Amino acid sequence: MNIKFCLKSGKSASETLALLKVAYIEYAMKKSSVFEWHRRFKEGREDVQDDPKTQKTDANVDRVRTLVLSDRRLGVRVIAEELNMNRETVRQIVKENLRKRKISAK
Repeated sequence: MNIKFCLKSGKSASETLALLKVAYIEYAMKKSSVFEWHRRFKEGREDVQDDPKTQKTDANVDRVRTLVLSDRRLGVRVIAEELNMNRETVRQIVKENLRKRKISAK
């Protein structure tokens, strides 16, 4: 929602990225994600939540698997932000497809 606020405040995607880096330091979204969401909101998107049914694809399962295997300490929130996916979708993929019982919520 910070990106949407910045857009409505007249900030460019670059200015938004700079503000997010100041606010969240190392936890800030990647540049590509900020630019993508800035574009989506500029095109009229109102919500950050995608339909989980459209996101739970084989390709996304593979993306989540790769990220989880690269660092098992990553939480659902971090994975969702990194992959630009819905948290609930990531949680379902981890639980149902990867058969992991415990993963951090952070």
